[in-house]
Amino acid sequence: MKNLLLKYATLLIVILICIFTFPMRHESADNDVIFWTLQMSDFAPYMNKVIKEFEAENPNIKIKWIDVPFSEGEKRTLASVLSDNPPDLINLNPDFAALLAQRGALYEIDDKYTTQFHKPVIDSLKLNGKLYSLPWYATSAVTIYNKKLLEKSGAKMPSTYEELAKIAPLVKEKTDAYVLLPNITENDTMLRILNKYGVNSAKDINSQQSQHVFNMFKDLYEKNLIPKESITQTHREALEKYMAENIVFFQAGANFLTMIKENAPSTYANTDLAPQITGKLGQNDFSLMNFVIPVRAKHKDEAVKFALYLTNRENQIELAKLTNVLAVNEETLQDDFYKYYDNNDLMAKARVISAKQLYKIEPSMKPVKNQKEINTLINTAVQQILINKNTTKNILDDVSVKYEKLLND
Repeated sequence: MKNLLLKYATLLIVILICIFTFPMRHESADNDVIFWTLQMSDFAPYMNKVIKEFEAENPNIKIKWIDVPFSEGEKRTLASVLSDNPPDLINLNPDFAALLAQRGALYEIDDKYTTQFHKPVIDSLKLNGKLYSLPWYATSAVTIYNKKLLEKSGAKMPSTYEELAKIAPLVKEKTDAYVLLPNITENDTMLRILNKYGVNSAKDINSQQSQHVFNMFKDLYEKNLIPKESITQTHREALEKYMAENIVFFQAGANFLTMIKENAPSTYANTDLAPQITGKLGQNDFSLMNFVIPVRAKHKDEAVKFALYLTNRENQIELAKLTNVLAVNEETLQDDFYKYYDNNDLMAKARVISAKQLYKIEPSMKPVKNQKEINTLINTAVQQILINKNTTKNILDDVSVKYEKLLND
C-alpha cells in the first residue's frame, strides 16, 4: 500500500509539473481544430499542403497544426488530456494511447470509421473490443544480412529463430562472426519474440513453450554463439557490429539501410534483405503511429474527419513516398509502390517485404497495463536466465506471479 501511494503521489507531481510547464492549447479561434504531431516538422511542406487542401474542401473547419518534440510528447499529452481544453487530435504511439484509454481519457471511435484501413491493423488497436485510436502509418522490420558472410559460412538463409540457432555454430566457425546480436533486453524485444510463439500473458510466461524460447537464447549465449553484450546492448550497438561485419544478421527498419550505406559502404555492397525472423506461429512484428482524440476535446467529429482525410489513399501514398513508411490504408497497400521493386534498390525491396508482412501480423502483441514495468520484469528475467542465476523454470515461475500482480495493480 505504501508503494502504491508513493507511485500515485509521484504521478500527481509529474502531472502538476506538466500542467504548469507546458501550454495545453495555443490561443485559437473557437472553431479551430487543434492538431498535434510528433516530430513531423521536417515534412512541413507536406503537412501544410494537406491541411490547406482539407480546409478548401471543408471551409467551415480550420486546422491549427502544432508539432511537438518527440521527447516531450507523452508529458505534454498527459497534461493536456487532464485539462479542460485539450487538442482535438493527437499523434501518439500505441503504448501510451492504450494507457490513456485505460484511464478513460480518450474518446471511443465508432467502427464505421474504419472501413478504409487494413483490418489486421485496426484489430491490433482494439482494447476489450473497443477502438480508441486510428492508425496513421506503420513500420515492420526486415532482416538485413551480409550475403558475403552467409555464403562463406555455407549456411542457408534462416526463416525462424530455431533455424537461426541451428546455423549459429557454422557461422562462427567459418566466418568468426556472430550470427546476430539479438538485443533481447531492449524495450519489449523479448515479449515480441515470445508473442511469435503464442506466449503473451502472465499465465503462459512460464509455460514449456516460453521456457523453450528462453533456453534457446541461453544456449546460444553459453556457447558464445551470440555476443556477451546481448544482455545489455541495444539495436544501435547491433548496427555498429553489423557495419563492422561482426554479425551476419541485423533485424531493423529500412531507415537503417541509409546509415549503413553512408557509414559502411563496403558492408552495404554486401548487404541484402529477407523477411524478418519468425517463430512458431509465423507472424511478423510491426509498429504503428496513431491518432487519438481526448474525451474532453471540443471538436471530435471534425477531428475524426481530418484523421480520415490524412489517411485516405492519396495522402497515404504521398507520405509513404516521402518517408518510406508503410501505409495503413488498405487501398494504398495495393498500390504498385508496395508490390514491385528494382533488384538494385534495397530501400524499395525493404518496402515491398515490409508491406507484405502486414498481411501476417496476427495475433499481434497488445499493450497492457503497466507495460513498461512488465518490459523491465521480462528483461531482468532474460539476464538472470542467460547468466544462469537459477533454473529457467524457477525464474519464470517468479516472473509469472509478478507479471500478474502488475496487471492487477
